[in-house]
Amino acid sequence: MEFNVKKLASDAGVFFSRAMQFTEEKLGQAEKTELDAHFENLLARADCTKNWTEKILRQTEVLLQPNPSARVEEFLYEKLDRKVPSRVTNGELLAQYMTEAANDFGPGTPYGKTLIKVGETQRRLGAAEREFIRSASISFLTPLRNFLEGDWRTISKERRILQNRRLDLDACKARLKKAKAAEAKAALWSDEVEKAEHELRLTQTEFDRQAEVTRLLLEGISSTHVNHLRCLHEFVESQTNYYAQCYQFMLDLQKQLGSSKGEIFSGTFVGNAESASPAAAASPPVAAATLPAVPTIPVVPTIVGVPNTVAEGVLNPNEVKPPASGTRRARVLYDYEAADSTELALLADEMITVYSLPGMDPDWLIGERGNQKGKVPVTYLELLS
Repeated sequence: MEFNVKKLASDAGVFFSRAMQFTEEKLGQAEKTELDAHFENLLARADCTKNWTEKILRQTEVLLQPNPSARVEEFLYEKLDRKVPSRVTNGELLAQYMTEAANDFGPGTPYGKTLIKVGETQRRLGAAEREFIRSASISFLTPLRNFLEGDWRTISKERRILQNRRLDLDACKARLKKAKAAEAKAALWSDEVEKAEHELRLTQTEFDRQAEVTRLLLEGISSTHVNHLRCLHEFVESQTNYYAQCYQFMLDLQKQLGSSKGEIFSGTFVGNAESASPAAAASPPVAAATLPAVPTIPVVPTIVGVPNTVAEGVLNPNEVKPPASGTRRARVLYDYEAADSTELALLADEMITVYSLPGMDPDWLIGERGNQKGKVPVTYLELLS
């Protein structure tokens, strides 16, 4: 018990001495031992590495799991050393809903068939997303966490020790300076000077030893960068494979839907900029007449020998002539300000006449209001029967 009390008193004295030295340094009343420029650069580089690693880690976690509640749950499972339960991805959940909807609507109907096809693609997309998250977590997130929870904690601990050693060294220097000043006035202080010099040598040795340990750890940041660079390449490789798979899945789905498009929309007239002949382009769609409920947009046919201004990327509304018949009326839903002279400004609730052109962007139509004419966005319109 006596030993513990003495140690506690000694530790309290050391703490008080360090606090006094630190306070006087902040107030400019005490000298401070400065580290060399190379050491300061190592410290700054280490702090920069730690800060950016934390930001990259957190944002990558958001990228892989946008749901904050799910991230908190995964964090708790990780801290408890328990396996994170398997979670259904959004794509897989959408696939489940589409499949159930197809069964209710009838898997033999055109809508049901399409729902099944799209649902299967969504399931494959969800599975690819799950694999990407797993791969990215192992190859990228885990090394970043290991650095922050392992190497960086060791570096921080040694830096705190170095800071304490420096405070002890500067406190010894201050005591030696005071002892020498007193010695000049009275020879009785010679023992105090010798004691202060002995303490200074000891604290200088401890400071130099700790500085070397800390320097070695800080220089290891270079190897950390090399390791993180390798992990970054692996992350990019995983992301590339994931997006390549998604692209291929969507291409396959597009082909499947394209092959069945003629069957599903057999009664709907679809304008094509590449008409086979003027006669074929001018012939009215017979099937469309039997399905008046299906909205169709009149299309100006392409005439052989006449340049197609839309296909060439230049549209002059004043040169565009509406079809002889079949133009449609549309009600404007929102105000729209024309971006250039080829567009038509719109006011909410007004009525205009609209039609399409071959090769034109499907998100746009030609709108007419009196003598004014120009392109208008489809999303701002309600097409009327």
